[in-house]
Amino acid sequence: MKVILLKDIKGTGKKGDVINVSDGHGRNYLIPRGLAKEATKGNINSLKAQKASEKKKQDNELQKAKELAEKISKLTLKFKSKAGEGGKLFGSITTKDITTQLKREHKINIDKRKIVLDNPIKELGTYHVNIKVYPEVSAKMKVEVVSE
Repeated sequence: MKVILLKDIKGTGKKGDVINVSDGHGRNYLIPRGLAKEATKGNINSLKAQKASEKKKQDNELQKAKELAEKISKLTLKFKSKAGEGGKLFGSITTKDITTQLKREHKINIDKRKIVLDNPIKELGTYHVNIKVYPEVSAKMKVEVVSE
């Protein structure tokens, strides 16, 4: 019997897979518990349409992410901070500061966990910060730290 899985089942398959199972397993376990539905032509066609819709949605999100990454890579954020001798800052510039500044100045909302910063910025200068916009898309942004 062919069934379409509606949920991930360990050892059997992932959601959306069309698999062959024994008649008893399909009729007595998978279908009554809502884990699968019978693989008729109509159900298979609706599954294909659903997968195509999801692919189109992912492609759209990827395109938007690429546009955002291009916009971010053209930006330069300036931070004014008090600094001591040798250009050492009193405090530091963190990912939270960068997200706050991005939101305030450019209306771009990025999660602070998506900003890759090995260590907080603790000295005056220009830094290139990597931002992960989407799983395959990232952008480099310039961050300038100047003395007040």
